[in-house]
Amino acid sequence: MLGMNPHNRLPSTHQTEPVRRVEAGPWAIELLPASAYATRYVATQAAIGFAFDSQCGVHAIGSDRVQPFLAHPNGLAFVPAGCDVLSESTQGGEYLRVVRTDGLELPGEQAFNNRIDPQAISLALGMRNGLLRAALDNDWEAWALALAERATAHTALPAQPAGSITANRLRQLDEFIDAGLDGPLSVQAMAGLLELSEGFFMRAFKQATGKSPHSYLIDRRLAKARALLRDSAASLSQIALTCGFNSQAHMATAFRQRLGVTPVQLRRG
Repeated sequence: MLGMNPHNRLPSTHQTEPVRRVEAGPWAIELLPASAYATRYVATQAAIGFAFDSQCGVHAIGSDRVQPFLAHPNGLAFVPAGCDVLSESTQGGEYLRVVRTDGLELPGEQAFNNRIDPQAISLALGMRNGLLRAALDNDWEAWALALAERATAHTALPAQPAGSITANRLRQLDEFIDAGLDGPLSVQAMAGLLELSEGFFMRAFKQATGKSPHSYLIDRRLAKARALLRDSAASLSQIALTCGFNSQAHMATAFRQRLGVTPVQLRRG
């Protein structure tokens, strides 16, 4: 979803979370909710993106060749000014977009996505929490500049070793997790699905996504819970059990720790 324009998102029959936006100095910062989208445009300014969720679709970035893509969770992305962008996804995923609006060009001529950068992950998570729940001490300009520096740093993307978590394997794993999200899911089961040892799987997964399998599983549970909060009238206790949390209190704790808000606050919107 490099440089995604929120105005090109597809209409939905469900109530969706709003696009949350902050303007701070020369920066525009947007948190796009997980929803279907289809867009095509020429980027008038460079954009930095961060995919919180894995998401798949088709795209053509700086090319007329449309091909499938899978955005890795915690993947940093960049699209330079003047780049022709086409991107479509039937589900999308939660996405952070940061653009400099004062005309000052950001260095970088090559579009990329799926860069795993620990500092960028920390910055993006903090910015998401700030957009979900505003606070007076949010330092948006400093955060945006720091994220831009990570995106425009000349960091080569490492080659994938044999047995790594490829796009196809991550898609297979997502389907397995989503099908069993209402119950316990073990690292052993996830590693076994990909025919990897537990130790190798845990190391490869962390390299591919920037997080542990356990942390990823919690994020998948939270993503489904957020979708149910906005798309259904189910009670919080029902949603908690459907998403594999031990209780409503357990789910509320996960919301506060990961997102800085409670399920009730997010449902009220």
